Amino acid sequence: MELRHLRYFLAVADEGHFGRAAEKLHIVQPALSAQIRALEDELGVTLFDRSTRKVELSDAGRILLIEARRTVEQAERAKNVMRRAARGETGVVRIGFVGNAVAAGRLPDDLLAFHAAWPDVAVDLHEMAPAAQLEALLAGRLDVGYCPQLGHPLPAGLQARPAGSWHWEVAMGGQHPLAARRTLRVDDLREQSFIVYAADGDDEGQLPMLRQLLGAEPRIAYKVGSTMSVLALAAAGLGLALVPAPVRKMAAPNLVYRRLAERSPLVSELSAISRAGEEWGAARRYLDMLKG
Repeated sequence: MELRHLRYFLAVADEGHFGRAAEKLHIVQPALSAQIRALEDELGVTLFDRSTRKVELSDAGRILLIEARRTVEQAERAKNVMRRAARGETGVVRIGFVGNAVAAGRLPDDLLAFHAAWPDVAVDLHEMAPAAQLEALLAGRLDVGYCPQLGHPLPAGLQARPAGSWHWEVAMGGQHPLAARRTLRVDDLREQSFIVYAADGDDEGQLPMLRQLLGAEPRIAYKVGSTMSVLALAAAGLGLALVPAPVRKMAAPNLVYRRLAERSPLVSELSAISRAGEEWGAARRYLDMLKG
């Protein structure tokens, strides 16, 4: 029994006449009669009591009428849901992010704009380290990842869009001797110990950038895998931390931020990463918004 057989049956039941039902369905009457007979043969029942003037539902036909309407209506609902999902009007966008994306305001701004344009699409957020985001993107568990650029090439099959660029600042405990200064010079940093962001067991992390900034090998006190861990250790006075400028919005007791006097060419860059050319529906809408 196919869905079209139920539609033919409902048309005859509604019209009470094979000729009018055939016109409504845009098929010839003999073909419609043959389809109804085939349905009756398959079910082993008579669905209509036929006479020369009218067609009436049999007892079996009245039972099928209820189920046929439910089935056809559900099929139409499923079709409409899938069409809306394909257009990106419904569904879920799965997003990974690092803390910097929130502190910089980029992720909240993107979510606000997307929700205004597509209010029926849900977002599924996951705070994840960069390498975990890349793995989840490749495995199809994420649609978009907000990752810092730390000098690592993207795996094949992924693409990146610029999502923000900021200068670095220095975070430290309020009792640190350098906290008394309004701005810092690179020379002030060379003999200091640093807390560096190195997620997922990355032995390098920020180290290449820090070497380039200082022009020397930095002293490393801690390597940690999250922005909040960096800030907690800095606030405790256990070292200095280079952080993107927007992170200064993240206040914590005994934590201060100081700008660098020299305008370094080194910047903190944020990228929105996705699979190359595989997205559809709601994920496609989100990426189109980022592109725009």
